[in-house]
Amino acid sequence: MIAHIKGKVVEKFGSSVIVDVAGVGYEIALSALDFEEVQLLEERKFYTYHKISETSEDLYGFSTLAAKKIFELLISVNGVGPKAAMAILSLAAPEEVRNAIANGDATFVSKAAGVGKKSAERVIVDLRDKVGLPSHYGATEVVAPGGATDEHDEALDALMALGFPLKEATEALAGVDKNLPTEQRIKAALSK
Repeated sequence: MIAHIKGKVVEKFGSSVIVDVAGVGYEIALSALDFEEVQLLEERKFYTYHKISETSEDLYGFSTLAAKKIFELLISVNGVGPKAAMAILSLAAPEEVRNAIANGDATFVSKAAGVGKKSAERVIVDLRDKVGLPSHYGATEVVAPGGATDEHDEALDALMALGFPLKEATEALAGVDKNLPTEQRIKAALSK
């Protein structure tokens, strides 16, 4: 399995990029938000999900480990494939998507291309207890590509890299001041 790819973005098309790593080009499908953020000829690291089927091999890329973990949870839901999961992740920053699921916001999830009301409700039922506590309450706004706020949480990524599942990592960070430096947030979460 290919866990991550780091290299130069040499092409952008559709919703995919080609990343050159030592002369080998890897085509990686991205969410709309990640795609808008990527610039040609920049050095980037993408966490990847490698899907192998009878007819193809596909790489799905994520700018954060949290986004990859949410993607993996989404595709574990019956009836939600990689394309639908990427459409859901294209709605807003990964933390906002996680928060919408934690809040049971099926209306938000159903706004993704190719995701109907029943699929959105299934996502909520299957994942609500797996994504951890909501970071804030209320309806989640859909963010147009290019207009996303940076909701990337390095402390959450670090806890998951240490082996915490997404739910436990978010619960450990609940109540820890978001304004603290990342290292202090991680220490506070680990001391709980």
